[in-house]
Amino acid sequence: MRLDRLLCQHPKWNRRHVLGLLVQGRVTVNEVVVTNPTHEVSAFDTVHADGELCQAGKPAHYLMLNKPAGILSATSDPVHPTVMQLLPEALAKDLHIGGRLDRASTGLMLLTNDGQWSRRATDPDKRSPKVYRVTLANPIHPDTEQVFAEGIYFPFEAITTSPAQLERLGECECRLTIYEGRYHQIKRMFGRFRNPVVALHRESMGAITLDPTLAPGQYRALTAEEIASV
Repeated sequence: MRLDRLLCQHPKWNRRHVLGLLVQGRVTVNEVVVTNPTHEVSAFDTVHADGELCQAGKPAHYLMLNKPAGILSATSDPVHPTVMQLLPEALAKDLHIGGRLDRASTGLMLLTNDGQWSRRATDPDKRSPKVYRVTLANPIHPDTEQVFAEGIYFPFEAITTSPAQLERLGECECRLTIYEGRYHQIKRMFGRFRNPVVALHRESMGAITLDPTLAPGQYRALTAEEIASV
């Protein structure tokens, strides 16, 4: 919200009063004087005007979690346990998920109460790399790297996937980098070779890599550098 609009919600001030406070340098956002009425403020910003608290900014939370298998990427579910149940209730109630995984998949998940940050982290237009470790039921076909690099046509959506990079780790295991997050995309890509995915583990999203010290079900706060990388 624009700063002047936020201040105009105060019952004591109309727009003329608000502009006067701003011009006179009597408004601070996070303890910094702001004179621009169009300055954008979020729910996380603390705003004072004329020494009076107008908005007490709420704390922002940015977490990474190592999702175990069998847990739903959802805020609630009547049948299955969800990732939110892995967190303290007081913390989980304000969070949402950035970048879901299906119930059988494991690995990196991002949780936050900052909607703008979450949208940046998962914006498909940014074509941010997502890296997965994939275990397959059968040996990887010799043509897989080339076919994935050229893109695979999905007739249901009438789209062709972006070029993906495959690194072989074993006869039936690989590391795959994709730049999208379409519905069951990796399973459908390997479905071209009729090779079922046995296990799928997300290692990284953009510049954020799953902390190797986190056991399945554990989480930690993102560092300032990780937050700024989005």
